[in-house]
Amino acid sequence: QVQFVESGGGLVQPGGSLRLSCVASGGVIRFVEMGWFRDAPGKEREWVAGIGTVRWETGFKTNYKDSVKDRFTISRDLSKNTVYLEMNTLKPEDTALYYCNGVTSLQSMTPKFDRWGQGTQVTVSS
Repeated sequence: QVQFVESGGGLVQPGGSLRLSCVASGGVIRFVEMGWFRDAPGKEREWVAGIGTVRWETGFKTNYKDSVKDRFTISRDLSKNTVYLEMNTLKPEDTALYYCNGVTSLQSMTPKFDRWGQGTQVTVSS
């Protein structure tokens, strides 16, 4: 089964930036729509961003949670089996453990695989 390894998290001040990476192993994800999710303290896991599988002239189709639109950018490298999340203008409320997973569709953002990685911690604090 596909396994995910997330990295790139850390401690950053409000307004700062981070770039998260998610490498998939045990399977090829180039035909899988992918998403980033996060677990914030006291909250249920929520989806953050998703990306499609087809590179159109304007790029891959994407979907973003309203609270991260215009601040986060999801991308993928099909040749490296890797998905990225560029996070800018970070806010304390972005503090969470971030995970990646396949999604059943960009419309539903329902996680596709049962196995989750360890996640990568993002802490936004001054």
